Amino acid sequence: LRGDWEGVYEEVRMFKEACGGKVMKTILATGELGTYKNVRLASLVCMMAGADFIKTSTGKEPVNATLPVSLCMMRAIREYHEMTGYRVGYKPAGGISTAKDALTYLSLVKEELGDTWLNNEMFRFGASSLLNDCERQLHHNAFGEYAADYYMPSA
Repeated sequence: LRGDWEGVYEEVRMFKEACGGKVMKTILATGELGTYKNVRLASLVCMMAGADFIKTSTGKEPVNATLPVSLCMMRAIREYHEMTGYRVGYKPAGGISTAKDALTYLSLVKEELGDTWLNNEMFRFGASSLLNDCERQLHHNAFGEYAADYYMPSA
């Protein structure tokens, strides 16, 4: 990161223009940004340039979604909404692999952004491994025990 926020703004703005009226998601690769200040600035710059969604990472980087980074991004979303009236969506990706993890993020969204963000148009998980655990938890709730691995693999 070179601190070229005007360049970032211009690049994201051009991508948004190329998208036409489609929803555009911007991946910030927060693990590469180094500081919470950079995460906040990257979030705000991308939103100002037209991002409809901001996402922590691809989910494949060494550092993905973390609660502190998510809190920082959500507060930037709230700040942007308070300044503009425009709602930007949020997508944490990577490292969210259990239903308990998901509940933690849902609680954070509710507390920081409110109920209007608790839907699939404003908040989405980028967590492919989360589905397996949700299925296992639902099976446990319905039958009182976890499914055998041959029926429902745990990984």
